[in-house]
Amino acid sequence: MLLLALDTATPAVTVALHDGRDVVASFLQVDARRHGELLLPAVDRVLADAGVKLDAVTGIVVGIGPGPYTGLRVGLMTADTFGLALGVPVHGMCTLDGLAYASGLGEGPFVVATDARRKEVYWATYSDPRTRTSEPAVDRPADIAEQVEGLPAVGAGALLYPDTFPVAREPEHVSAAALAALAAERIGAGEELPAPRPLYLRRPDAQVPKNYKVVTPK
Repeated sequence: MLLLALDTATPAVTVALHDGRDVVASFLQVDARRHGELLLPAVDRVLADAGVKLDAVTGIVVGIGPGPYTGLRVGLMTADTFGLALGVPVHGMCTLDGLAYASGLGEGPFVVATDARRKEVYWATYSDPRTRTSEPAVDRPADIAEQVEGLPAVGAGALLYPDTFPVAREPEHVSAAALAALAAERIGAGEELPAPRPLYLRRPDAQVPKNYKVVTPK
């Protein structure tokens, strides 16, 4: 097994290789405006660091969000392209699950929250680093304060809103290394991973105007 994992659902551009036992190379750079520019060079760097060629990869793992439309589609389209070119399976993984897995928290409920902009967070609850207990959602922090009261929290969204998440900690952004390790664990256990389809949770910012003027040639 040689899994190539990537995620662009948060401001981080992150790539990793996992050989079924360990992460053999990884990369992470935070730059919310340069996902498309940074992702392919990051893949090249990780492959070079591991000393392997792209055609050695046996599967792709991609973070499916939730995340903003523009950033998220960069990773998903790249993963689909690699899967088609190599003839290997493409597995989706919830980005929040990767953060939970890397949290270092043990048994007991906690929250993962990423920044959804518009003064909102993408979030879900967990009973341990491997087990999500709610579907990913997008809400204003104040609207979920009672649901998450007293729970430890992980992620950039939690760190941004200390009034709602007073017990917040890093990691701030997901790492492809954590996604790859969790995916390898689940594949090894015979679990079926999600399809590589995006969790947008809301409509994109760019919209076609409802009442635009149609100009016809005279």
